[in-house]
Amino acid sequence: MRIGEVALLTNDVVRLANFYKAFLKIDNGSNDNIHQTLISEETMLTVYNDGSVKNNNNQNICLAFTVDDVDEEYQRLLEMGVEIIEKPTTRPWGARNMSFYDPDRNVIYLRNFISK
Repeated sequence: MRIGEVALLTNDVVRLANFYKAFLKIDNGSNDNIHQTLISEETMLTVYNDGSVKNNNNQNICLAFTVDDVDEEYQRLLEMGVEIIEKPTTRPWGARNMSFYDPDRNVIYLRNFISK
């Protein structure tokens, strides 16, 4: 069994999808205000409004992305005006990571693994 899709439920699909398009450096060719698929590989990332009102107090889930260089991404996120939770930090288990909020205040982690 594999996870087929992660969907971010939101009140504003266009705003959140546009953030992820900039963050992921992709263009899905869509401006749909109900549903947008951003990544359609083995595990899809979608942004969706199912018609219910969201409270944006998302505290039970986060997304983590593996990147080539956390420090480079940190600088790019600062330029995007993203709210940083934790600056890049090297962990004892061999990862360098950081965290930030997306526009709906979902927690997003970035990490890269350090060669020892």
